Amino acid sequence: ETTTVYNTTMVQRLTYRRRKSYATRSNKTRVLRTPGGQLQIQYTKKRVSGPKCAKSGQVIHGVKHVRPWEMSKNRMNKKEKTVHRAYGGCLSHGVVRDRVVRAFLTEEAKIVKKVQKLAAKADKKK
Repeated sequence: ETTTVYNTTMVQRLTYRRRKSYATRSNKTRVLRTPGGQLQIQYTKKRVSGPKCAKSGQVIHGVKHVRPWEMSKNRMNKKEKTVHRAYGGCLSHGVVRDRVVRAFLTEEAKIVKKVQKLAAKADKKK
């Protein structure tokens, strides 16, 4: 008769450190081993997609990807929350460029209309 002896060691059980006891999206954790060899739970933050353009939906470059509460006045300064241009931090560069070009072209169209009107008036006088 042969008997096999298994060397089994107990695994350290881990419990949540906060009051919420359900595995929800806001209660994500990871297991860390401390220098003393203990296992400990560390809470992880949610992934942040970053601010998006209101018109095109593109991610706005140059603005930090942080949770909304971290955008508050006493957490981040204005330089980190915006981009230095018209509609910076609100609209993407492509949308702003299109708006500028469209405004320029409409102004040009108005000037052309005015010139054509004056030319027509001059033709009538002759």
